[in-house]
Amino acid sequence: MSVNYDAHLDQAIARLHDEGRYRTFIDIERKRGQFPHATWRRPDGAEQPVTVWCGNDYLGMGQHPDVLGAMHDALDATGAGSGGTRNISGTTVYHKRLEAELADLHRKEAALLFTSAYIANDATLSTLPKLFPGLIIYSDALNHASMIEGVRRNGGAKRIFRHNDVAHLRELMEADDPAAPKLIAFESIYSMDGDFGPIEEICDLALEFGALTYIDEVHAVGMYGPRGAGVAERDGLMGRIDIINGTLAKAYGVMGGYIAASAKMCDAIRSYAPGFIFTTSLPPAVAAGAAESVAHLKTDTGRRERHQTQAKILKTRLKALGLPLIDHGSHIVPVIVGDPVHTKQLSDMLLEGYGIYVQPINYPTVPRGTERLRFTPSPVHGPREMDALISALDTLWSHCELNRAELAG
Repeated sequence: MSVNYDAHLDQAIARLHDEGRYRTFIDIERKRGQFPHATWRRPDGAEQPVTVWCGNDYLGMGQHPDVLGAMHDALDATGAGSGGTRNISGTTVYHKRLEAELADLHRKEAALLFTSAYIANDATLSTLPKLFPGLIIYSDALNHASMIEGVRRNGGAKRIFRHNDVAHLRELMEADDPAAPKLIAFESIYSMDGDFGPIEEICDLALEFGALTYIDEVHAVGMYGPRGAGVAERDGLMGRIDIINGTLAKAYGVMGGYIAASAKMCDAIRSYAPGFIFTTSLPPAVAAGAAESVAHLKTDTGRRERHQTQAKILKTRLKALGLPLIDHGSHIVPVIVGDPVHTKQLSDMLLEGYGIYVQPINYPTVPRGTERLRFTPSPVHGPREMDALISALDTLWSHCELNRAELAG
């Protein structure tokens, strides 16, 4: 009897529809120089102007003229792709310059470039037990999927500590062999709630137990610290972190991921990680644009300040409406709806009726019952865009009869 593979696929997709968490792509065409304004190509073929409120190009660097100029120059000079892995013809002066910029950014001896921060996390964390036999990795319960996957795949010992619970982390570390090599993996900003990791306390614990520290600064690089190196730089703790993971696809507006660490650490990961060894390197034009963006944001403190100001304004106005907002003081602005169907309906109504694009965030990205709309304000979201968003949310929240907090005053 043959297996009906199509039936299995139908059942898997139907489950997502039944739970209200089937995800759809929204076809968006960005316009250079006009972001956050874009064009939505509707399923019926019609075009509708929209304002993007859920993009991760946090600072609008994806349209910065210096970044685009560097990419054009590299494209004209070298062509489209790199032509190979880093070991086989895929290392260019553009890749080397980018790694030098990143090492300088984080005040580390070296940096290692990957095609994405997901791959950087997965490849690094899955490789470390090869370098440190018997390694125990202590991982925050809310770490990103890429970190979870890297820890899961490495075949070594792992311990999961409750989110941001340093006391629980201590209990786990005290129960293990003092002589075993150890590493604590955590994030500086957790992107779904926007809360900060307890960096200093974790560093203190790592020092006490002789552990390495691994921090994911994906939602912080470019945006925090005097030169944009992240929350660890802002708090004066960067030198206490052994391995820093970051992305070039969010605040830097391009693509790619990396780690920054000692020269020996980067050399070992480069030499042992399959996710690095067997992957074609980034196109030179992408590396050139990213390097220009990193270099620019080392000095553009004004852009970072405007970004934080916009986030504070949006949160203040949402709170004034009584909307259920999570505010941990970061730039992440999550508004809790609490039901996958309602979250999708709100997203659809905002898009179709108001030209506001914000993607619903459902399980498994967030726990069931905490489904949300997550807004990402930027320096290029002006008063007009802010007013339109607040007015639309106020109207739809009442229309859908969703709960509000008791209004102050």
